[in-house]
Amino acid sequence: MQVTAVQFGLMICGGIMLLLGIGLFVEAYRTGSREMQVGLLTQDLIAHEADSAFLTSAEGVIRYANPAATKRFGDFQGSPLRDVFARMLAKPEPVLQRMMARVALGGAAKEDIVTRRGHFRLSVTAFASDSMMWRLDDLSEGANAGPGLTESPAGGPPVMTVGANGAVQRMNEPLRTLLGGRPRTLEEVFTDLPLRSGQIHIVQTAGGQVSAVVAQIDVSEGASDIYVLPAETVPAPRQIGAGWDAIEDLPVPLLKIATEGAVLASNREARQLLSVTDTDGMRLSDLLDGLGRPLSDWLREASEGRGGNVSQFLRGRGENQDTFVQVTLNIAGMPTDVHLIAVLNDVTELKTLEAQFVQSQKMQAIGQLAGGVAHDFNNLLTAISGHCDLLLLRHDEGDQNYGDLIQIHQNANRAASLVGQLLAFSRKQNLQPEIIDLRDTLSDLTHLLNRLVGEKVTLSLQHDPALAQIKADKRQLEQVLMNLVVNARDAMQGSGEIEVVTENLTLKEQMVRDRAIIPPGEYVVVKVIDKGHGIPPEKLPKIFEPFYTTKRTGEGTGLGLSTAYGIVKQTGGYIFAESEVGKGTQFSLLFPSYDLPVAEPLSISSPPPELTGGKLDGVVLLVEDEAPVRAFASRALRLRGYTVLEADCAEAALEMLKDDELKVDVFVTDVIMPGMDGPTWVRKALTDRPETKVVFVSGYAEDAFADDKSRIPNSVFLPKPFSLNTLTQTVQAQMQDSVNA
Repeated sequence: MQVTAVQFGLMICGGIMLLLGIGLFVEAYRTGSREMQVGLLTQDLIAHEADSAFLTSAEGVIRYANPAATKRFGDFQGSPLRDVFARMLAKPEPVLQRMMARVALGGAAKEDIVTRRGHFRLSVTAFASDSMMWRLDDLSEGANAGPGLTESPAGGPPVMTVGANGAVQRMNEPLRTLLGGRPRTLEEVFTDLPLRSGQIHIVQTAGGQVSAVVAQIDVSEGASDIYVLPAETVPAPRQIGAGWDAIEDLPVPLLKIATEGAVLASNREARQLLSVTDTDGMRLSDLLDGLGRPLSDWLREASEGRGGNVSQFLRGRGENQDTFVQVTLNIAGMPTDVHLIAVLNDVTELKTLEAQFVQSQKMQAIGQLAGGVAHDFNNLLTAISGHCDLLLLRHDEGDQNYGDLIQIHQNANRAASLVGQLLAFSRKQNLQPEIIDLRDTLSDLTHLLNRLVGEKVTLSLQHDPALAQIKADKRQLEQVLMNLVVNARDAMQGSGEIEVVTENLTLKEQMVRDRAIIPPGEYVVVKVIDKGHGIPPEKLPKIFEPFYTTKRTGEGTGLGLSTAYGIVKQTGGYIFAESEVGKGTQFSLLFPSYDLPVAEPLSISSPPPELTGGKLDGVVLLVEDEAPVRAFASRALRLRGYTVLEADCAEAALEMLKDDELKVDVFVTDVIMPGMDGPTWVRKALTDRPETKVVFVSGYAEDAFADDKSRIPNSVFLPKPFSLNTLTQTVQAQMQDSVNA
């Protein structure tokens, strides 16, 4: 076979490359052997070192630890070096990474490390290609004396280590310089034992007694490190008290206060709580207020020991006035320089909840008062309007007294409307709910609303074409809308546009708004929007309170919105307010939609049309504790031909019914009476007379005894005040039901 020139050339190149590979392998073997020899030699060199030493890879994995390191830290062969130093440093990674970066630049690095266990020097040197040697030199005095802080470098904090019996075991140079020597016991250092960590104590120094903050840290069983931070160690420009640096970062707001009220110092938490960046030159009264008397008097009493560590609830000042702070004072300092340490606690949320609870109690109390007044007033109105009806029966339109009687009757009705507002606020008014379309209601109300707003205010209505129906008392709902429109008119100062918008709203999930939880479902929303001056944010949560008004004195009673709130809530709806100063206010009413009309039962408070005819027969037992009401009702029923038996209390009625010969067709009874109430005595009477019909009358709403009424058959409700015709028609309807049955 003949070899071509090309093939011959390739063979030569291959031989050359083979020789080069063999040469590189031999050199690598020699290098690796040399590095291995260097590593073994280094191990021999550090094996007998008194200080801890380690050989690691370039990544910091321990390949060898000398006996001193193993004795001190344990066997960490194959572990990262950070695991070793984690026993003496809280975060060793930054230190090791910093030193390894310096090794990469210069081949070696050295750094002094001061911990509470002592002063150490860590050095590292790179050798071979991927190896490092680490040395840990202990520079502490008595390095082998066991745990506890020993000598620290010059400029470190004064510190000493003491045993369980109070004997001083070691101390560093700054503390020896401060004390002017090396005492043997704590009694020689402090004059006010026992020590309380974080508190100020009196220290006996070479120059006399000084105040210092003491921090005590347990380092082993029976031994502890005690740091002493005297006034001289505090930087002068800050002009803060002894050892304040030690508590600057504490998670507890603290103030140092002079007895006359000047704020001497504050830590970071206190400044954040009080929303200030610096307290230099400020007084406590510049930051807090609300004690009801001068704060200087309280501080003076506390400095004299008469405060008794009693906490006070104070309120922030200026823009911070919505913040509430609990302040507890403690006496501190030397007898010649007494000052106060104030511990602050943010109680804003607690005070907010307390204010809400108090407001809830106040609203409940006012509601009960309004309901009680309305109930009693309804009895009076029933007697007034009832006797007026009796007089009208004896006077025709041509009589000279007829006009006066009509005036009395009309004003009695107006008074009844006013009482209805009180009951609306207390949510105890008698509602007559019906299914209504808000578009029709607002259309009927537009003429009256336009007269209310005046000529310079434009009223615009916007309706959803497919607006759902709601179930509410039409008359009360009109009252709510009029109140909101009048408020909007006053807010715009006589000119502008008021928008009334209706729309459907579907909630697929519950909505939380203004502490109200709205369940999912279909709702109808009514919005009354104005472009007036708006309501300030601090006043907005109070607008539904009774007698609270943002208008000037004499321009409003403060009952309009509280009445609207009561009506809406009793209807089962929600009312919310949104406002921005200078831009306007929007009130939103949410009512559950009622799109499926249901055949309504005969309304209890709406008797059938007046029946005509002659005298009526039947026996009525009238039970009413109010004599004027009882007198009017009995006369009215007798005029219609009924036989009326009267009783002023439930007990008298039951006593009367013990006569088995007595026949009674209808019980007419008040609900709320002294002693036994109406539903209770009626249930007892019906056990022997189950077919007897019942008419309940009351100045309260029917809801006040709805549960009792549901358990009483053949009963209806008649709200006070009622007229002569209404009473007789209701009784007559019950009589007819009895006959038909």
